[in-house]
Amino acid sequence: MPHTIKKTYHLPSIILVNPQLGENIGAAARAMLNFGLTDLRIVNPRDGWPNDAAIANAAGAFDVMPTPQIFETLSDALKPFHTVYASTARPRDMVKKVFTPSAAATKITSISNHSAILFGAERTGLTNDEITQAHHIISIPVNPDFWSLNLSQSVLLMSHEIYKAQDKTAAIEIPQGDSAPAVHEELNNMLCRLEDELENKNFFRSKELKPTMIRNIRNIFTRNEMTEQEVRTFQGIISAFIGNKTK
Repeated sequence: MPHTIKKTYHLPSIILVNPQLGENIGAAARAMLNFGLTDLRIVNPRDGWPNDAAIANAAGAFDVMPTPQIFETLSDALKPFHTVYASTARPRDMVKKVFTPSAAATKITSISNHSAILFGAERTGLTNDEITQAHHIISIPVNPDFWSLNLSQSVLLMSHEIYKAQDKTAAIEIPQGDSAPAVHEELNNMLCRLEDELENKNFFRSKELKPTMIRNIRNIFTRNEMTEQEVRTFQGIISAFIGNKTK
């Protein structure tokens, strides 16, 4: 379900450094737009630009996003940014803060600075010289025995974290349409009626177990947060079972 997000900060830019395959550029653009990011910058794409494979693999993303900016050097691409993050899976012998994707996303979406996230070439990732131009490192936790991520997958993961950091959607929700949640009185009336009819049908054969059985029955219904319509439907079910369809 789509949600509107109010922004009080710059959305980060994604910078692909020396990308090799147009297909990955297109897939990265598609992943960005899935999660509301639109500023794609590309440094020295191996197969040039524009790229038919990238456009085909973007699934229409380039029709919606601003035209990607192309740069010859990373230094040129970084000129307008306040804070730069370098995404890398490999440990680097550098003294820089290393963020998880979620921690970086929280920081990026909590300040008004304009940030950029760097992703390196498919085969080699970012070089040490390229990482030196970044303020911080983002390291995506993965299986240490198989840590290689596709370029577009890395962009997808980071874009999703940015979206989650700004999204206020409840962790759990039950869409109820036009039917409001049942109030306690409605639910209790239904349960009391159910208990009476079960008593009439000799369901509670053991007087000692009856209180426990009633609690179990009530818990079945109360934990499911029934709507008004669901309560009315179940009242109709009770009526049908006892042969009183007009009630």
